[in-house]
Amino acid sequence: MSRSKRTKQSHRESHAELGTTGWLRPLVLGAEDGIVPTPALVIGVAAAGATSSTIISTGFAGLVAGALSMAVGEYVSVAAQRDSEQADIGRERWELEHLPEEELAELTSILVRRGMTPEVARIAAEQMTAHDALATHLREELALHEVIVARPWLAAFSSAASFSIGALFPVVAVSVSPHDLRIATAAISTLVVLAVAGAIGARLGRSRVLTGAARLVAGGAVAMIVTWAVGRVFGAVV
Repeated sequence: MSRSKRTKQSHRESHAELGTTGWLRPLVLGAEDGIVPTPALVIGVAAAGATSSTIISTGFAGLVAGALSMAVGEYVSVAAQRDSEQADIGRERWELEHLPEEELAELTSILVRRGMTPEVARIAAEQMTAHDALATHLREELALHEVIVARPWLAAFSSAASFSIGALFPVVAVSVSPHDLRIATAAISTLVVLAVAGAIGARLGRSRVLTGAARLVAGGAVAMIVTWAVGRVFGAVV
């Protein structure tokens, strides 16, 4: 294969990978959010001497509460972003309708700052505005590449689903394990899932897979040790 063909193939693969990363990376990060808190909560309750039913109920309650919390937080955040975008779009549409020359001059100055001469920038601004004025000004002035990019309900669902996926594996593992092995089961299953999620996240971020996995596993281990210690202390006191 020639060098030019390899370069083109690599370029196409890079774009395809970026497209996949666009939706897969947030999913992995959301799952990471769910992996640690729920099992850590289960370990803390188990260390305090809770019964099997209490441990299992705590795990699933933590999963549901965490997923709903993530969903609400994501919805509020993305809804605020959407409202801001809509306000920007409305303002830009009004300015294009009532102040077309000023908007054209603003676009020209943006292109000049990017390295064009004033004459070339003016011609380019006129051509870009003639093609799709609103989309052009949203993109060049406000960096909005779509008319509406924020979808609150979709973001809320995705956040809740990814959190649930991350928390589900350790909780199910704890539910089916013997009572005296539940702390160990929760810890081991959580660390395994953390290692996988960390490796995937590192791969998507083009960083070292082993480092990403080790970092996440270490953080999860610390969280579980602390909650276990808290559970032991409060269990002994109560």
